[in-house]
Amino acid sequence: MTGDERVPSPDVRAPSSGEQVPSSGERVPPSVRPSRVEPRYGAVDVHYPDSGGGRAALVLADDPGFGTLVAEHVTWLETVAPYQPGSFYTRELPAIEAVLAGAGPLRLLIVDGYCDLDPDGRPGLGVHVHRACGVAVIGVAKTAFRSATHAVMVHRGQSRQPLYVTAAGLPVDEAVALVAGMAGPHRLPDALRRVDALARGHAAPSPTRG
Repeated sequence: MTGDERVPSPDVRAPSSGEQVPSSGERVPPSVRPSRVEPRYGAVDVHYPDSGGGRAALVLADDPGFGTLVAEHVTWLETVAPYQPGSFYTRELPAIEAVLAGAGPLRLLIVDGYCDLDPDGRPGLGVHVHRACGVAVIGVAKTAFRSATHAVMVHRGQSRQPLYVTAAGLPVDEAVALVAGMAGPHRLPDALRRVDALARGHAAPSPTRG
């Protein structure tokens, strides 16, 4: 979701200490291993190729920091609704519901976008997902949305560009702390980078075992 202009928002900077980076200086993508317990935290993304259809991707972790991914799912939709300005959820929600179908119960889900679109609570994608799926949702947007002046700006790593965080079904301060503490040294947490790559077809999901 994009906006026309940057807006003032509360500002939070993630701590840089405690990050594990190999001696080469290159970040290793989050590993995928068999889950010994039921996954509880998810991140989802959807991509729409110019040729049509849509690819929804989901990554799951046992911990809120998404330090180790325990499962990955990708679902292809042959037909998707057309994009409607102001009603983004009508296109995105069916794809998200499809990829969540085989994921099992979740404690929390991160979506690419906003939960609510203004300080008065006008529903955005995250609120619609929260209502439809009955799960707490964190919205992590990469660009400012003009009316979402309540979104909290979270700076991660050394990036000067913030992420814009909103929440549905949990306090926004908890959402901010979770996003700030997610694994990865970059502006975008490793798990969100991974789910974006899966949705775009730039990576193949690792098989789930155990």
